[in-house]
Amino acid sequence: MSAPPVPARLSARDRLSLGQRIGFTGGTLALLAAAALAPMPTMIGFIAVISLLYLAVFAERLALLHTALRDPGLLRIPPARARAEPAENLPVYTVLIPAYREPEVLPHLLGAIAAIDYPPDRLDVILLLEEDDDETHAAALAANPPEYLRIVRVPYSEPRTKPKACNVGLTLARGELVTIFDAEDRPDPLQLRQAAIAFREVAGNVVCLQAKLAYFNHDQNLLTSWFTTEYAMWFDQMLPGLVRQDAPIPLGGTSNHFRADVLRELGGWDPFNVTEDADLGVRLHRHGYRTLVLDSVTLEEANSDAINWLKQRSRWYKGYLQTWLVHSRQPVAISREIGLLGFLRFNLFVGGTPLLAILNPLLWALTATWFAGNLPIIERLFPSWLYFVGLVCLLLGNFTFVYCNVVAARATGIARLVPQAVLSPAYWLLMSLAACKALLQLVIAPSFWEKTTHGLGAADAEVSHAGA
Repeated sequence: MSAPPVPARLSARDRLSLGQRIGFTGGTLALLAAAALAPMPTMIGFIAVISLLYLAVFAERLALLHTALRDPGLLRIPPARARAEPAENLPVYTVLIPAYREPEVLPHLLGAIAAIDYPPDRLDVILLLEEDDDETHAAALAANPPEYLRIVRVPYSEPRTKPKACNVGLTLARGELVTIFDAEDRPDPLQLRQAAIAFREVAGNVVCLQAKLAYFNHDQNLLTSWFTTEYAMWFDQMLPGLVRQDAPIPLGGTSNHFRADVLRELGGWDPFNVTEDADLGVRLHRHGYRTLVLDSVTLEEANSDAINWLKQRSRWYKGYLQTWLVHSRQPVAISREIGLLGFLRFNLFVGGTPLLAILNPLLWALTATWFAGNLPIIERLFPSWLYFVGLVCLLLGNFTFVYCNVVAARATGIARLVPQAVLSPAYWLLMSLAACKALLQLVIAPSFWEKTTHGLGAADAEVSHAGA
């Protein structure tokens, strides 16, 4: 069953709307004029706005942490109950697996699919391969996949993105429920059963369940340790906190479960948005639908190579910028749909995440200049009132982020992650590099999907979902 495409006003096909182009152009010209006429007051005002943005983001992150620690509101279906559910009570479940040039991970993929505890006659797995990906297609055929797995070749067209492939799969899906797994994923075998039971019991406006993500190669190197801690913070603090705030939920790229009819109603995924998951989470919220976090874990492979990590993270940041721009085109409309507070939280979380990463190097340079000596320019840029605001950002803000990382690391139960979480400011340097690259790509190649190479991790690492 085909779905109507995402409406143009909600698509990232065009980077900016006419109103945004006029607004950005006018704002830039006004800023340049102010800088020419009154350079020092303009620079002070610019730093003040950035500092207030930092304070707002810090406050929001602390609020999310407090909310999640007090009551994360996770949706829990006990494993024993999931196993005991009669097969006749379970709906047909479609699993979409988009993959591109990944023959090396197919054995692990088919093993993970075979481990899923779900009635085979009610399982509809679709492996989505690009038309020119003959290598992965040949490997899939040679692996003798089970009868419930279909291999679908996605016809060539632009943009060549994961959401475009998922939309092809959605038109072919037989299931009442739909989920996405990436090729390297290792989902909890009971996850589909738990999601199916949960959907039957939650309110009708809950149309998406986001399972938690973690990494199986957390101990490969320092980068994978930082990445693991970040994911723990994201799925144990940030997303549960947003759920409790009734704020828009930027979904993860995998293990999100949907009611298929609502997904089709909304047009599926935006093929021009390179974080189609985050965009879809916001669109669901704008239409009055809700997302909950399912207490089930899918293990993924953390990027262990810095260059590969930068490719992946720059794509994520670019997609967050796309999502922020798309849903800010009509600020009055979105404020009416999700409320002023919801719109503020959307700006702080979806827009603020990449923007602060882009701005960080500027503030680090100012801080380094201040530490270098008593330079008159710093005294002029930071009058006493702004100096104390900046001091709060430097001390309280950085402490907040490190503290959130340490709390997340402790929650994983992996002791070695805690001291490494204290070193997380070094991880922020990589984030800023990725964010600056994302901004450049947003201008020159907005829908370019920079592929992440998988199979670099500890492929044979012992897998345990119990403590993830």
